[in-house]
Amino acid sequence: MNEVRNTGKSVFRRGLALGWAGSGLVLGAGVMAGVVAAAEAPDRRGEEVVVIYNLAGGDDSARVARHYAEVRHVPDPQVIGLSLPTGETLTRANFDERLRRPLMKELVERGLVQVAGPEGRGTAGTPGQVSNVIQETAIRYLVLCYGVPLKIAPDPSLVRPGQEKLAAPMRRNEAAVDSELAGLAQIESGVPLAGPMTNPLAGATDPAQLHPRNGVFMVARLDGPTAEIAMGLVDKAVQAEEKGLWGRAWFDLRGLNGGGYQVGDDWIRAASEVARRAGYETVVDRAGPVFPEGFPMPQIALYAGWYAGSVSGPFKSATVEFMPGAVAYHLHSFSARTLKSTGTAWVGPLLDRGVTATFGCVYEPYLKGTPNVGIFFDRLLDRGFTFGEAIYAAQGTLSWQTTVVGDPLYCPMLHSIEEFKVQLAGKPSEAAQWLILQDLNHRLSQGLDAGSAVEELEAQPLANGSAILQQKLAELHAGLRHRNEAVVACRRALDSGPSPEQKAHLQLALARYCTAANREKDAVEAYEQFFADHPDRPGLLAIYEEALPIAKSAGRRDSAGNFAREIERLKPPPPEVETPPEQQQEG
Repeated sequence: MNEVRNTGKSVFRRGLALGWAGSGLVLGAGVMAGVVAAAEAPDRRGEEVVVIYNLAGGDDSARVARHYAEVRHVPDPQVIGLSLPTGETLTRANFDERLRRPLMKELVERGLVQVAGPEGRGTAGTPGQVSNVIQETAIRYLVLCYGVPLKIAPDPSLVRPGQEKLAAPMRRNEAAVDSELAGLAQIESGVPLAGPMTNPLAGATDPAQLHPRNGVFMVARLDGPTAEIAMGLVDKAVQAEEKGLWGRAWFDLRGLNGGGYQVGDDWIRAASEVARRAGYETVVDRAGPVFPEGFPMPQIALYAGWYAGSVSGPFKSATVEFMPGAVAYHLHSFSARTLKSTGTAWVGPLLDRGVTATFGCVYEPYLKGTPNVGIFFDRLLDRGFTFGEAIYAAQGTLSWQTTVVGDPLYCPMLHSIEEFKVQLAGKPSEAAQWLILQDLNHRLSQGLDAGSAVEELEAQPLANGSAILQQKLAELHAGLRHRNEAVVACRRALDSGPSPEQKAHLQLALARYCTAANREKDAVEAYEQFFADHPDRPGLLAIYEEALPIAKSAGRRDSAGNFAREIERLKPPPPEVETPPEQQQEG
């Protein structure tokens, strides 16, 4: 598998020796030969996967399993059907008797694993001591398909010796099925059920470490609100591997300065820095609330934020723009309490809106029991890990609450920048525009000055007619206080066929660039065009309030009057004040 993967090196570091020459590329013969060899190498990653589906789950579960096995070339003996309960929740007894033990039995009988003792039991001999049951296997990933239960219900009747020593919040035996199976290689009769188990490979920097011989199966699921969504996860993953994970990165902090929850902000901030270095156009919201509903978030490739109980902000809308291969995560204690809903929790709605890979918690994990998204994005983007490798390197605990949804083989950095430059050379495609933008952003993160970046873009033939590159040019001009140039570039972007959400973003940006350039009448026209194009968009009240003083300053009385009337219409009614009982009069 490593012959076709990035093995721990940043794809941008490997790409810096190559430069764009107009719309073409400068490539040495040795580089070209290496690119062709990598492209022709067989993809045998599916040989490391066992696919599990529910025999009692109707045709949908088997259909998802067959589709995944076909796409990823998983050998037939590595596709296993088990008779499991239906529904998202199962008991601890059912987990042991109908999933864990039968799965281990199938793995042994099919010659897929070699174990230390009979029936998969370890040989430590001391109660509570964990043995590494798996002695040898080529399997690294377990993929659970639509129809396999999601979580193990709490069972207060199951009490094991020693659990009274745990802190009270940890004396619980509920868990995500994925997380429980991840420790299958360590299961031994004396392992306590209560509380989490330490992940021995947390923070791994070498993907080869993540192996059952070292105590961890990487478990993920192809799941979601429908079987079609579940099947599509591998299709979108393959598309992004072959054509590139392009788009923008959005990160939503809570603006914390100290306290026990600071670590959550630290993780997400670290993730944003990884994305920025990788060349993604990166936006970081440092305010407390989540991105507001109606906020234009175009072309999302990466997202991480916290801490809303259910899907909110721009993600409530079915028009939110996730790019093929998009990776998104919202940190909340119950973000994956169900995967079947498209309107509650987070994981199900994100999948419904088009996300390719995500993760969340089925029960309360407590903050430090959730994945470290800074490590996750570092491994995924900078070190070239697969999605499965990245998420299991980022988790400090197993046998706990995290469920992982998406193709664990998905590797967004499967192909290097060199390969994409060869593939896209001379082709005026949208992917080529994204590639130019990412390469430029990476060099900006390494010290390229904004003025030089402007010169590059203005000389770039593919920038003409590119909403993607003209938007970047406008932002660079604005940062350099070239206010009129920012207006011109923003208008060019709007004239270059932006996506629907990018258009909304650019319309608001144009209004603000015009205001900064003291072109208030132009700003009012830009606001009016935005309102005309988006009459029912959530969050209009704040934008009308932003536009009203500009209209007044520009002397646009008609516009100011219209804006004022819309503000009154959109303002929520004042809360009703209840009359205290002692002041109420009898009728």
